[in-house]
Amino acid sequence: MRETLFTLLALISHWRRHKANLATLVLGLAIATALWSGVQALNAQARKSYDSAARVFSGGETQNLVAARGGLFDQALFARLRRAGVKVSPALEGAARIGEKNLRLIGLEPVTLPRTTPLASLRENDEATHILSGEGRSFAAPETLRDLHLSEGARIATERGFLLPPLYAIDAAPPGTIIVDIGVAQKALDKPLRLSRLLVSTETPLDAARLANIAGDALRLVEPDDENDLSRLTDSFHLNLTAFGLLAFLVGFFIVSASFGLAFEQRLPMVRTLRALGVPAQALAAALFLELLLFTLVAGGLGVVGGYVIAAALLPDVAASLEGLYGAELSGRLSLDARWWLSGLAMAGGGTLLAAGAGLLKTLRLPVLSVARPIAWREAHRRYLWRQAAFAVLALIGAAIAYRFATGLVMGFMVIAFVLLGAALSLPLALAALLRLGERLAERPLARWFFADGRQEIAGLSLALKALLLALATNIGVGGMVEGFRETFTGWLDTRLVAEIYYEAATPADAGDIFAWARTRPEISAILPVWRTRTRLADWPVEIIGMAPHETYSAHFSLLEAAPDNWRKLHETDAVLASEQLARRLGVGLGATLDIPTPTDTWRATIVGIFPDYGNPRGQLRVDHDRLAAHFSDASGVHYSLRVAPADVPQVMADMRARFGGKLARLIDNAEIHKISTSIFERTFTVTAALNTLTLIVAAIALFASLLTLSNLRIAHIAPVWATGVTRRRLAGLELLRILLFSCAAALLAIPLGLFMTWALVEIVNVAAFGWRLPLHVFPAQWAQVVMVALITALVAALAPAIRLARSAPVDLLKVFANER
Repeated sequence: MRETLFTLLALISHWRRHKANLATLVLGLAIATALWSGVQALNAQARKSYDSAARVFSGGETQNLVAARGGLFDQALFARLRRAGVKVSPALEGAARIGEKNLRLIGLEPVTLPRTTPLASLRENDEATHILSGEGRSFAAPETLRDLHLSEGARIATERGFLLPPLYAIDAAPPGTIIVDIGVAQKALDKPLRLSRLLVSTETPLDAARLANIAGDALRLVEPDDENDLSRLTDSFHLNLTAFGLLAFLVGFFIVSASFGLAFEQRLPMVRTLRALGVPAQALAAALFLELLLFTLVAGGLGVVGGYVIAAALLPDVAASLEGLYGAELSGRLSLDARWWLSGLAMAGGGTLLAAGAGLLKTLRLPVLSVARPIAWREAHRRYLWRQAAFAVLALIGAAIAYRFATGLVMGFMVIAFVLLGAALSLPLALAALLRLGERLAERPLARWFFADGRQEIAGLSLALKALLLALATNIGVGGMVEGFRETFTGWLDTRLVAEIYYEAATPADAGDIFAWARTRPEISAILPVWRTRTRLADWPVEIIGMAPHETYSAHFSLLEAAPDNWRKLHETDAVLASEQLARRLGVGLGATLDIPTPTDTWRATIVGIFPDYGNPRGQLRVDHDRLAAHFSDASGVHYSLRVAPADVPQVMADMRARFGGKLARLIDNAEIHKISTSIFERTFTVTAALNTLTLIVAAIALFASLLTLSNLRIAHIAPVWATGVTRRRLAGLELLRILLFSCAAALLAIPLGLFMTWALVEIVNVAAFGWRLPLHVFPAQWAQVVMVALITALVAALAPAIRLARSAPVDLLKVFANER
């Protein structure tokens, strides 16, 4: 043990003499761990919120009963089950908009609430005893009260003008949720005598046969933890985040690997001396492992803390994205358990061991005499290049196999990962080939040395250049996808949002009053009902929206595929338009028939068109308005749009507010909806842009670290050329030029690699993740920007070592000839 400790102290002494290398190593490992841990913190926080929301009803051993055909069901079924001796508790869920925030409103009956549900604490809560008396009570999580800037006892009104009971905090409530008595919820949501589910007590468990005897086919049984739509819908979003986090970790890993490789080379004479003094290989190995453990604890610990900071900074944008896309509510404060902290350290330890493992094994296996020779590993440089080429070919074969035989989202990322790996492994070989060609074409001795010496430098810079290549390719690939999506999304919005005014009435009766008034206004050329409801197809949530026969839709509503005379068939026959993602999920196309569950029966309809529905994770059907009203008695009946001359929009909206006031739950014009939709789009990709930028910064640090640590080793190659009469300033300029050429080559290779990544994201990942396929767009101006970024990155990274060389003292160069090399 004492021998190992002294060996460890000797090894650590190296870092005191090479502080720059130590700094880059710790920085690289900390950044890599921070980016990975930050992404995992965001994912963990989101999944915790999903579980909290889902477990409100399905936690513990509680069975749930929901409408067999989706949507709501009659309250009479609750009474029928209670009379049959089944202990059930009613619940109603819905969306309530309070101010600028969408909240989930849940109505419960605390008296009958099963004790196994997370909200069972309402039965014992002091304030809950007043839920049925006086003004009643509303409950929300403490952070929800903070988000709404409310104190306990405050009363708030929904956008429909319904005043909720006084609000009090309860820890059991999920974020973004308000809990009220079932009767209050039915009034606030305008759903009299309607329920969304029944909670079955564990005292009277149900099976499918008994349920059918009591309720017929009106209800279906959902076992505990079987239902979590949010988790399923958002899986693709979190897998995307994980993929970016892993890529960022990989780029940071290159810094660590390069720093460890150079450190092992620099310490070879020290290792030779230790072995010559009698230090056994086991003690040396133990000391090296202890050193790696120390780096893991220090750099990994800093990285995990940094990950927490990154996650806290990005959480608002992630929360906004998930709310805008999926309607998911995330807690605004990070609450991470010990497993997250330990997993971050484990990732740091794994990365450290992987980065240093190869060098550690080579150091232990090399004979003492071989260890004593500086840069002993560079003798195998040619074999190293061929190994890189062989592994690159294997990676590309892996990509082809994954594309050919695998399916789903994971396959898409496997294809991208294998191609990126193959391209990164090919980079040193491509650079070596270009430098060999330059050496053959060069005529002057200095030029020939420039190219020949560059080949020797590839091994030391290969990891940093690979990091730069991956960062630039990701920038092009993801940037191209985002920009293409932006163009497509903007054009699609213009075809989808054609009406000038959109409004939601507080109740169907209020909607009738507004409709009658609108028919008397000459400025309003058309009143278009946009009623909607929900159902489930293949156990997937589907929204159904009605469309009135009008040129607003037939002339503007974009379709990817359409049957002949599709608009006539939609309004005159049992026909529907299906969203692209729903058609893919169900595996259907034009002419296929769908059995659509309705509150009373099953409606069979034929698909006559498939339309794009970008940004919607759920499936959607568009049907004739009259058929929607006939088949779905629970259709909203409150959503409408108006066609008005643009110049008359402000006056019409002002008149509507003045006349109807609280009867209007929401009133908004076309421009404002465009603004909101675009804002959601931009915030959705804020996290992606942030990770993209951080990855590029990490790549720049990797290049800077490699150049800084290589600068001392380069003296042996530069000194003989200086001795022939080439000035230090010119040599520094050549060094700078070489790095710029390397970076330019990496940027040029990143362009086709980035285009492939854009194609893969559009054709494979987006389709698997969301169900829609985007048109492929290319942006040549972006390529030029990436090349400029690469050159600027290289210039910034190489400037300090080049200045250091230009200002180096002649005595430092002369020392080369005093040593045995």
